[in-house]
Amino acid sequence: MPPKRSNTLTEAELRIMRILWERGESLVSELVAAMPESTPLAYTSVLTTVRILEQKGYVRHRQEGRAFVYRPCIAENDASRSEIRHMLDRFFGNSPERLLLALLGDEDVSHEELQRLKAAIAQAESAATEENAIPKGRK
Repeated sequence: MPPKRSNTLTEAELRIMRILWERGESLVSELVAAMPESTPLAYTSVLTTVRILEQKGYVRHRQEGRAFVYRPCIAENDASRSEIRHMLDRFFGNSPERLLLALLGDEDVSHEELQRLKAAIAQAESAATEENAIPKGRK
């Protein structure tokens, strides 16, 4: 039995998805041309990778003449959330707290980043408080 295919993105898949998210619909030849010079991929490699992305549900195609035109069908934000959930499960026991503590233990966190994190935590705390508030007259 072959190993279960992961729904997370490999580096090559992510490079192609970033191009698709930026450009929208693209032919394989356009994806090859848009590859960064530092990490080029051959036409056949891009074609194979796009087909894998289609099997994973990240892209769809339509036929235009003899060519297939590929487009993303998952937003970049949704894909990043999925990757974060996967990482939370795999490395941090589904604990956002453990993830944040690991990030805060990184010496490269700037003062500005810490301020933005504090503001995001305060906003999340406020939203959670409002969500858990008991409406008046329903005690």
